[in-house]
Amino acid sequence: MEGRRVMESREVDCKDGVVQEYERAVIFRLGRLLRGGAKGPGIFFIIPCIDTYCKVDLRTVSFDVPPQEGQADAFRVEGTPPYLSAFVPTKTKPPPPLAEDVFYGTPPLKYTFAWVRAGPIHWLPAPLARPNPRGGSLRCELVQILSKDSVTVAVDAVVYYRISNATIAVSNVEDYGHSTRLLAATTLRNVLGTKNLSEILSERESISHVMQASLDEATDPWGVKVERVEIKDVRLPVQLQRAMAAEAEAAREARAKVIAAEGEQRASRSLKEAAEVIADTPSALQLRYLQTLASIAAEKNSTIVFPIPMELFSGFINSASSHAGQHASAAAEAKKDLEASA
Repeated sequence: MEGRRVMESREVDCKDGVVQEYERAVIFRLGRLLRGGAKGPGIFFIIPCIDTYCKVDLRTVSFDVPPQEGQADAFRVEGTPPYLSAFVPTKTKPPPPLAEDVFYGTPPLKYTFAWVRAGPIHWLPAPLARPNPRGGSLRCELVQILSKDSVTVAVDAVVYYRISNATIAVSNVEDYGHSTRLLAATTLRNVLGTKNLSEILSERESISHVMQASLDEATDPWGVKVERVEIKDVRLPVQLQRAMAAEAEAAREARAKVIAAEGEQRASRSLKEAAEVIADTPSALQLRYLQTLASIAAEKNSTIVFPIPMELFSGFINSASSHAGQHASAAAEAKKDLEASA
């Protein structure tokens, strides 16, 4: 079935019929809807040659909303004129820039794409999604979804719906399945047009809820209940994917440099605190000296350099400083004597 309306409309030669638990029968008598609504489940009776009935499936149906990209859909419609605006089937070459919008009769089966006017002098190729060997007219739908920040995206979704009122579904709309599909495609396009790219990527659930509410409200007069809408995939242009990957890599490198700088800063603070503790505690300095000697002795080197403790030179330093002080005081006294004699 795949989302199409399961409906059989025919004149019957028997006086009764049977519908399954998941079906309903809508009966027409001489073209008018029979009172009492849809019949079923079970057996129902009709008048031969006067009554006709339609079976409607009440089970939930799902269908894919195709990516809203450039697409030309081929189908057969009886009684349509042999032309269509802004649509020119060709073999391989696009039409001239100023060519008129014409349709060259019934498209042959060999045509797999057509050229669609995309501007005053521009044409774009649009693939034929379902070529029909019997011919017929073509409906062209060349649409690219632009997000709010002018980014081209391709999004496909899944819609789940069921018939809530069989009588309304038969009498109010010609083909509720096809109508629901078209409405889902346009709703998806309209909703995505109000979102930025970041919102489309991060708010899929919100977009699904908005689509479900909008579709359910629009299909209520058709007797259709839209139960659920799910966003399947969001595809971006290759160039945009590369740009986003480069941006993410640059952001990771910048973050790594910041983390390394913060680590060096914390390490320098720790070294400063350790130096202050060692300077205030001579025993800690001596312990550090012994640890250094142990680490040097563990190495297998031909030349070993032993650090000399500064305490060994403290006596020489103190004596030198005392002698320097004495010489300075003697020089000062001699200077005073000279000034006094003068």
